[in-house]
Amino acid sequence: MKTRFFSLALCCSVALLAVMAFTKPKKPMRVVFLGDSITQAGAQPGGYISLLRDALGSANLAGDFELIGAGISGNKVPDLQKRLETDVLAKKPDLVFIYIGINDVWHWTHPCCKDKQGGTTKENFEAGLKDIISRIKKQGAKVILCTPTVIGEKANGANPQDKMLDEYAAISRQVAREQNLVLCDLREAFTKYLNVQNKEDKSQGILTSDEVHLNAAGNAFLALQMMPYLVKK
Repeated sequence: MKTRFFSLALCCSVALLAVMAFTKPKKPMRVVFLGDSITQAGAQPGGYISLLRDALGSANLAGDFELIGAGISGNKVPDLQKRLETDVLAKKPDLVFIYIGINDVWHWTHPCCKDKQGGTTKENFEAGLKDIISRIKKQGAKVILCTPTVIGEKANGANPQDKMLDEYAAISRQVAREQNLVLCDLREAFTKYLNVQNKEDKSQGILTSDEVHLNAAGNAFLALQMMPYLVKK
């Protein structure tokens, strides 16, 4: 039911924004979504990038946008720095969504990584974001910076990583201000929604399948958050 509601809202949103658009671009706007496994899955059927593409098509805007997924499972900010040239800059995008930060926090405690490299320090997270943004802007593309979403869906800061996620989200907000970027505050949107809708205080199952990766409702919710930034740019 929630998935259907988000999907309907997404279609209504893009249709309204299409009517409000001043001019259509002469060529499709090439948009790259840079991120981790959430973005990798987002490019698959039912993922948030696919839902954005479908909604644009429903509003007769499919020819105005080329959406490209550039997510790789397990990636953190340093990984994005390493592959930025081949996976983003080489594609000559007009706009890049940077949605990163979950693994930079999660890998400090995740069994796969805590005994190895671990997560990303706050200093390296900030410096890495600034490096990525600088290189994208130097090529002439616009950047929309997203805050990380959730590791656990319990309300009111009850998830173990909430404090650290809030700190890393604050870094993203600060970087966006300093770099004069548009901010897509996904963490704020997700936590506000879960604080109201997660009435049973579940750790997963509302917007995620496993506390992190998005289920159908989560992908639709994420697409709904991103669409206004996409169509207005």
